[in-house]
Amino acid sequence: MLEAAFNAFRISDLRRKILFTIGILIIFRFIATIPVPGVDRAALSDLLENNQLLGMLNLFSGSTLSNFSILAMGVYPYITASIIMQLLTPIVPRLNELSQEGQQGRNQINKYTHYITVPIAFLQAYGQCVLMQRSGVLSDFGLFSGDTWFNSLAILLTLVAGTTLLVWLGELITENGIGNGVSIIIFGGIVASLPGTVGNLIYGGTTTQNITGTLAFVFIGLVTIIGIVLINEGQRRIPVHHAKRVRRGRMYGGGSTFIPLKVNSAGMIPLIFAVSIMVFPGTIANFMTGSERPWVRNLAQDMTRFFDANTLQYQIVYFFMVVAFTYFYTMVVFQQQNISENLQRQGAFIPGIRPGANTNRYLTGVVTRITLVGALALGIVAILPYIAAKVTGVQTLFLGATSLLIVVGVAIDTMRQLEAQLMMRNYEGFIR
Repeated sequence: MLEAAFNAFRISDLRRKILFTIGILIIFRFIATIPVPGVDRAALSDLLENNQLLGMLNLFSGSTLSNFSILAMGVYPYITASIIMQLLTPIVPRLNELSQEGQQGRNQINKYTHYITVPIAFLQAYGQCVLMQRSGVLSDFGLFSGDTWFNSLAILLTLVAGTTLLVWLGELITENGIGNGVSIIIFGGIVASLPGTVGNLIYGGTTTQNITGTLAFVFIGLVTIIGIVLINEGQRRIPVHHAKRVRRGRMYGGGSTFIPLKVNSAGMIPLIFAVSIMVFPGTIANFMTGSERPWVRNLAQDMTRFFDANTLQYQIVYFFMVVAFTYFYTMVVFQQQNISENLQRQGAFIPGIRPGANTNRYLTGVVTRITLVGALALGIVAILPYIAAKVTGVQTLFLGATSLLIVVGVAIDTMRQLEAQLMMRNYEGFIR
């Protein structure tokens, strides 16, 4: 990987893409330091320490919530909108047609995703601000009060604009940089907050806790990295034979190759999706805590307790969410590839399998079986930090190791794209 990175800097086009990506991340971190006006820093610090949900949001947003930055919501409203669109695509006929129209159809679906992101971001911003106001963090906030509605609306629009700006920066990285832009934004935020997490491990608590927490952090980090690499690199190779063709007296084709079906084709997307879904009920509960009806307040309290990241039931739901999203995203990507149709069009076939529908059923069965291993492994790796936190008693380890899952996964995907770009340019040089 390091060799690929060094080789990329020798090619002007790739060097420009890498520097562009780094530049966007620098802009992101600079904007993340701009706070929303009227924030009580001391009250905010106490709230983040006592609220596990907000602590996780703060970590994944790159510590932008620690000073209630204008980017405090990160890109999670966009991720939630993406999940909604992917769930609706197989159900709504029009969206299903667009998904089969190639790049133009995907661009239209992406446009709809942007439209949905704005109201979701507004609702999430309102929920966060209400929680901040009731916790004494935000003063003079009240959207339905005659004295404070204008300032409150300005804060909400600022937070929504911050999320929209992050999504735009992510798309700039996707188009002009290296890697998936939204994943890179999340990656940059988590990496920026990791030094503080490690510092809390080293300097927080007693000396025994420091040593235990640091050793546990290193051990779980190594196990997590090894597990993610094995899951991402594992694949099942399906042999494929190409039929020989005779054209103008010459023979073309022939030979054998293989289809690499990955154990985890979804990468770290299921983990990001699962975290986004698990965060959403907490946002809904924030709306309900101030209700005048007792049963609504009790329901909000029950939701807050159930979706506490330190509870066993949360981790069980989290595990099954990761497994379900791994299957869902893998099948969506697999169906879009149309491997059986492409093989039949190229005159290729899998030995012992008839082309067409039989090939599609065979490949679907293989993908289903190997994805079970990848989904279970990814789910275990996802809840492994929780188990380690309960064993060692170090809660910082839970958040730090959870973020490590996304960091390693995004790094592997980005390096794979970089190596693919290098290989493409090497082939071009060979042809010339």
